[in-house]
Amino acid sequence: MAKLGKRIRAAREAFVGKENLTVEEAVSLIKANSNTKFDETIEIAMNLGIDPRHADQMVRGVVGLPNGTGKDVRVAVFARGPKADEATAAGADIVGAEDLMDIIMGGKIEFDRCIATPDMMPVVGRLGKVLGPRNLMPNPKVGTVTMDVAAAVKAAKGGEVQFKAEKGGVVHAGVGKVSFDEAKLVENIRAFVSAVAKARPAGAKGSYLQQISLSSSMGPGVTVAVEKAIS
Repeated sequence: MAKLGKRIRAAREAFVGKENLTVEEAVSLIKANSNTKFDETIEIAMNLGIDPRHADQMVRGVVGLPNGTGKDVRVAVFARGPKADEATAAGADIVGAEDLMDIIMGGKIEFDRCIATPDMMPVVGRLGKVLGPRNLMPNPKVGTVTMDVAAAVKAAKGGEVQFKAEKGGVVHAGVGKVSFDEAKLVENIRAFVSAVAKARPAGAKGSYLQQISLSSSMGPGVTVAVEKAIS
C-alpha cells in the first residue's frame, strides 16, 4: 500500500470523529484543512432514495448558485443566423451548426455546457452517443434547448449548475471554491440541497434525502446532517 503524505495524513486526522455536522461546521472544517497549491473546488454528493433505472424515479434539474461556482465555464451553442449572433454577443465560446457537429465528432470537445435552439436538435441528435455520457446533451428540461440562447449562455456563465442522478442514485456537483467566504459557500450549498429536494420524483418512496457529504477536490469528505442542510 502506498504511503500517505504528511498533508493527507494530517487532513484525515482532522476529520476523524467528525460526522453529521451542520453546513457551517463542515465548510469551516474543509477550508481549514485545504492546503494545496491551487484553489480547490468544494464538492457535494447527495445519496438519494431512488432507483434512476426507473423513469418515474429520475432526478434531474438545474440551479443557479447565488454566488457562482468560481469556475470559468466554456459554453458551446448550436445555432444559425441571428441566434448564432446572439449567442456570440452573450459570451458563448463556440458557436456553430454542422461545422460544430463535425468538430465534436472528430473528438474535440472543449466546452462544459452545450446549448441549442430547437431547430438545431436534428443535428445535435446525431451526437447523442458522444454528448450523452458526458452529460452535455442539450435538454429542454434544464433550459439548454431554447430560443433564448443569450439568457442560457449568461446563466451558464453566471453560476448555473445542472444535476442528474447517476446509476447509484447519487447527485454530485461543485458548489464553489475553497477561497470563497464561508457564508457564500453555505448559501450555495443550501441552494443546491434545496433544488435537489424540490426535484423529488413522483416514484420516490420512503426517505428521499439519505446522506449529504462535502469535500474539497483533494481532501477527505465529511457528512452533513440532512435536517441541518435543508433551508
